Amino acid sequence: MEHKEIIPHLFRTEYRKIVSVLCRHFGFDQIETAEDLTSDTFVTAAQTWGIKGLPPNPTAWLYSVAKNKAKNYLQRNILFESKISPEIQSASPQFELTEIDLSPQNINDSQLQMMFAICHPVITPEAQIGLSLRILCGFGIDEIADAFLSNKETINKRLYRAKEKLRDEKISIAIPNEQEIDQRLAPVLTTIYLLFNEGYYSESTNKILRKDLCLEAMRLCTMLVENKQTNKPAVNALLALMCFHASRFEARIDKNGESVLYDEQDTALWDPELISKGAYFLNCAASGTQISKYHLEATIAFWRTQKPDTPQKWEAVLDLYDKLLAMAYTPIAALNRVYVLSKVAGKETAIVEAEQLNLIGNQFYFTLLGDLYTGIDEEQAVINFKQALSLAKSDMDKQVIQRKIDNI
Repeated sequence: MEHKEIIPHLFRTEYRKIVSVLCRHFGFDQIETAEDLTSDTFVTAAQTWGIKGLPPNPTAWLYSVAKNKAKNYLQRNILFESKISPEIQSASPQFELTEIDLSPQNINDSQLQMMFAICHPVITPEAQIGLSLRILCGFGIDEIADAFLSNKETINKRLYRAKEKLRDEKISIAIPNEQEIDQRLAPVLTTIYLLFNEGYYSESTNKILRKDLCLEAMRLCTMLVENKQTNKPAVNALLALMCFHASRFEARIDKNGESVLYDEQDTALWDPELISKGAYFLNCAASGTQISKYHLEATIAFWRTQKPDTPQKWEAVLDLYDKLLAMAYTPIAALNRVYVLSKVAGKETAIVEAEQLNLIGNQFYFTLLGDLYTGIDEEQAVINFKQALSLAKSDMDKQVIQRKIDNI
């Protein structure tokens, strides 16, 4: 593999590790320094490897260069405080010239601690996701802007304000203590959940599915599961939920890149290994006495991976949706419940409940109504599909809806 091919890959996998370790070492006050030193490491790699070729161990080379750059930065800082600026000589040095620890254990610990810092509730959920994509997942500003259907300037400002807020509030880079862990886990899980959904239901770059975002969310959640302090039932439930959804990745998109609805998916393309993993983590989530929304959503997702389309299956799912809506109402959950209701009680009953939702700005609401009216009132079906078409944002969604109209 040439250096031009391996550097983007290493940037995605190693950038987050180096930034997390350096930021843990420097503190949030110098997060830009940690990012700059890490970015400069990759610039040096591109220049050096382009001339001398790839080193035997590119990852170890990056770590070595990053450590040296950090040490040089620290030495310059101490030199400034002790020689160039005598008036502050009596002050405590801002940094200590200690060894930068890039061992696997410290890298893992640093990423976990950074996760809790970035997902602190003092900044908005959008900012939490943006910083997670940048620092924990190694995404470029262009990619983040694309994911949010925004532009680089807006994203840069959002991330800058978020970092400033974390600095001003003096948020520490540490895993919370045992008393705080459950409360602080909530925004972390929300960020991971939203990150997965951004990939699973993405409208960015006209792609319905962004696997890279989904896989990053699963990686972050796996880190939580593998840590004794954060291996909680809700964490296992969220990982189970993502495994079940990910098991149907290949069946959701056809060979032309178009979306395939659940009823039309080729179940032979479902991944049995991921379904099995989901079942394992769902079983792990059964410990404890509290049931989270992730437990309910994971159990719903489990039933959706069960191939026999029986009345018992849909009745069980309908009951779970009733519990989920009572715990945490969302319009998408309400729409999904109506779909399940049509499986249990028929389309006419589902139409009555769907129209009571009156989600007039939601393309999926009108798509569902179009599906429900198909075979009952074709004129109403077309009216709803056309309304959905006017609200659809991605080309893929528009193609699917147009095909439904053409079929009628």
